[in-house]
Amino acid sequence: MGHLVMFNLLAVTFIWLVSFEVEAATFGFSKSYANHMVLQQAPKKSTIWGFASNVGETVTVHISGKGSVTTTTRHGDNGDVVWYAQLPPISAGGPYTITVTSREGKLTLSDVLFGDVWVCSGQSNMGFTMSMSGSFAYRDNHLNLYDMFARANSVGGKDWVHFSALCWLYGKHLYNTLKYPIGLISTADGGTMDEAWSSPDALAKCLSKHEIPAPKYKNGAVDHDTFSSLWNAMVHPLLHTTIYGVIWYQGESNSDPKNGLDRYKCTFPALIDDWRKQFSDASGGQTSNMFPFGFVQLAPFRHWNVNSGWGILRWHQTADYGYVPNDRMKNTFMAVAMDLPDYKSPHGSIHPRDKADIAERLYIEAMIVAYKRTDMLNRRGPFPTGFTEVVDRKTVQFSYANTKTTIEKRNNNGFEVCCVPRKDISDTRNFCPMTYPSKLWNAVPITHSDSTSVTIDYHSACSSSNPYLGGIRYEWKESPCDVKKCAVYNRLSGSPAPPFIHFVTL
Repeated sequence: MGHLVMFNLLAVTFIWLVSFEVEAATFGFSKSYANHMVLQQAPKKSTIWGFASNVGETVTVHISGKGSVTTTTRHGDNGDVVWYAQLPPISAGGPYTITVTSREGKLTLSDVLFGDVWVCSGQSNMGFTMSMSGSFAYRDNHLNLYDMFARANSVGGKDWVHFSALCWLYGKHLYNTLKYPIGLISTADGGTMDEAWSSPDALAKCLSKHEIPAPKYKNGAVDHDTFSSLWNAMVHPLLHTTIYGVIWYQGESNSDPKNGLDRYKCTFPALIDDWRKQFSDASGGQTSNMFPFGFVQLAPFRHWNVNSGWGILRWHQTADYGYVPNDRMKNTFMAVAMDLPDYKSPHGSIHPRDKADIAERLYIEAMIVAYKRTDMLNRRGPFPTGFTEVVDRKTVQFSYANTKTTIEKRNNNGFEVCCVPRKDISDTRNFCPMTYPSKLWNAVPITHSDSTSVTIDYHSACSSSNPYLGGIRYEWKESPCDVKKCAVYNRLSGSPAPPFIHFVTL
């Protein structure tokens, strides 16, 4: 078993439930707690909580070798009787036994370790399991669930074949570097929009009340695309858990303009802000209100040029900066995946099987952003800090010299320019559409590169009727290149440069 002895996983997998009656309260743990689990290490205090039958009972929580804490049962928000206790700060390691006693009985958790706890969420590419089998569900949109409904066999046994592949591989990278336990909570549901994962408070930051549609119903249960449905059923039950951070893989369902593409640049950062606040508030401040949040920028889909919103969605995933962290999305990190197509995937090309490269790219950025490992900056994917235009030769040089990255050019393709007729066009953003494809955008080659820059030549792309450069974009297609064959990479790590779009002010 090797390192897996210390690499404990807690899988949160949901099943369909048609009945919405609240189960009878008995003295017990929340279903997010089980033997062999990992709790958040010091300096944070991890929360233990559960249910009881009577209000006002004294509950004692004892952790072997670390002392005891007491609390009192009380009414929860949904009318249940609950108890909460914060353990003392405990350094990474273990195992420990946690014993909870009251007049109603005795509860025990054995083989409990302490380390860092990460939540892994999103749609089907996060839910994509080690064996591509799994179960996802949710409950009534109108009820914030207190507890979750986890199957005992959700991890699936040998080799964790029913657990999220990306989540597991990401955690394994963290463990191999950090050398202490990593806890993973997977809560994902296929084909879902980010609005379903957003609380009403988050949605209110981006939409007015009349823009929020009424709940949808399917086979008697609330449809998972109902706004806030998954927040209520698959995030809210986790809020009392003290966590270190979140990774996220979602966006495919928002890539259509009819499904929130244009507002994603608002709703996604608002979701991050709100999750941070809600987890922090519910844990009594033990979860940081600025915890690190990593995400996967969309991978390729179809193997042809289509009028797709994927380039725009990738841009909106960064709040239109093109990179993270940025001023709007602080303490965030991103794995670029646009160069990992899998057109022969048996699960459909929208579900590429290569989660290993994505996990490694997330890990590199997590070490830099979440764990402050500046020694790993030389493995970061490059992003241009600016460009210099040479008008007479009609070339543009992009500089990547802001990082410790040494760039590698793998082909001469990927850049496009939009040319405009007059210098007095003040708003090139509106003149040059972001959609793909567009006749106003023309491919241009890389004519020169070195370890810190690439140069493109747009001479032939701009005609006498449209002689002026209005916009530049990079790898804007839904599926821009063959596997690991986009244009610009980090030579050391193989991390690709992300797509970007830049509108020139004339």
